[in-house]
Amino acid sequence: MAVKIRLKRIGQKKQPYYRVVVADARSPRDGRFIEEIGHYNPLADPSVFTVDAEKVKDWMKKGAQPTDTVRSLLKKNGVLE
Repeated sequence: MAVKIRLKRIGQKKQPYYRVVVADARSPRDGRFIEEIGHYNPLADPSVFTVDAEKVKDWMKKGAQPTDTVRSLLKKNGVLE
């Protein structure tokens, strides 16, 4: 089972708000997930990105791969090198 760390959109139309989740790669974007590990609000000024760094590192040790967007957000906020 391939596991991804990705964004799940929960905002209304034209008001995006995302949760950072660990999910099976085969599940739909807003579908079933394994664990919620953070959230991201791009509309706030400055944008708000909160994530549990310990859970991210733990899931990556288990083989979970972050998507490109999540990887860039993690690097920008100092969770990944």
